[in-house]
Amino acid sequence: MKLGELATHLGAELRGDPELEVTGVKGIEEAGATEVTFVANPRYTALARTTRAAAVLVEPGFQQIAAATLRLPNPYLAFSRALALFYQPPAYAPGIHPTAVIDPTAEIGAGAHIGAYVVIGPNVRLGDHATLLPHVVLYPGVQAGDHLFAHAHSVVRENCVLGDHVTLENGAIVGSDGFGFAKNEQGRWEKIPQSGPVRLGNRVDVQANACIDRATVGSTEIGDGSKVDNLVQVGHGSKVGENTLLCAQTGLAGSSVIGNNVILAGQTGIAGHCTVGDGVILTAQSAVSHDVPPGKVISGSPGFDNRVWLRAVTIFQRLPELLKRLDRVEKKLAAQTSSEGDPPGKGGPD
Repeated sequence: MKLGELATHLGAELRGDPELEVTGVKGIEEAGATEVTFVANPRYTALARTTRAAAVLVEPGFQQIAAATLRLPNPYLAFSRALALFYQPPAYAPGIHPTAVIDPTAEIGAGAHIGAYVVIGPNVRLGDHATLLPHVVLYPGVQAGDHLFAHAHSVVRENCVLGDHVTLENGAIVGSDGFGFAKNEQGRWEKIPQSGPVRLGNRVDVQANACIDRATVGSTEIGDGSKVDNLVQVGHGSKVGENTLLCAQTGLAGSSVIGNNVILAGQTGIAGHCTVGDGVILTAQSAVSHDVPPGKVISGSPGFDNRVWLRAVTIFQRLPELLKRLDRVEKKLAAQTSSEGDPPGKGGPD
């Protein structure tokens, strides 16, 4: 593909040779003379000056560099779209593998690819153009919209509901039992039935080995456009809004309520029955056990305002030095107090 064609496809302003041939997309340190890269983080600006790439996707006000530039407001998104032009994932032709087990009451939409050893239970309804790769299991009563893509070994439990364009990565579990137990008269934990399904909206991605628990009553819900990263735990009865990111190893305890456009960074935690408002960001390894108003940036465990947390961390790093200074001040004050308390004629000149 010529660089001018790529610029037109992406809607970018090209500064460079439109006839230059490009063959792929790579990171800024690996890209070669026929490949395109991008800069979306200022820390990589210096690398843009020395990159061997044919062209760099940058913001409109980016400095002039030796390489050709494709200028547009969101270089990272443009990089993703350019990558899609050069990388084509495997295509799966419609058809049902002879080892698949499909209950006769299941309804399979047009154009489905059903792979080896897939199990589809009674009363399942799949929309058009579903792709189920080997060993996917859909329990009884599952309902899924169009373009479901379920990678190998993903599981959807009974009566869960999935919207259109849902992607389940390897080992994702939708609708596993919530962690509900009550102590009985003998002091033993007795399992509470988990009767409510999981409901995933449209364009939801559930990454590898993430678990979204079904509800005790009601339902567990993930809103349109939200993304659930690897090894995330969503507790029973939780509600997650639209376009929210739950990053790796995040955990939501039962009945958590997460708003729209929230970012919960890696290894963050939400205590049960807490509400996190729209637009909140929890930085990595933060945890909250209280409601968080919309728009806040929270850090630390227990979590509090990010700006205060940054100041607190700076002070924490200086504690050994501050302790030494405090010790010197205390010794000096003690010496002065001792000197002032001596009888006349002692403890030094009058």
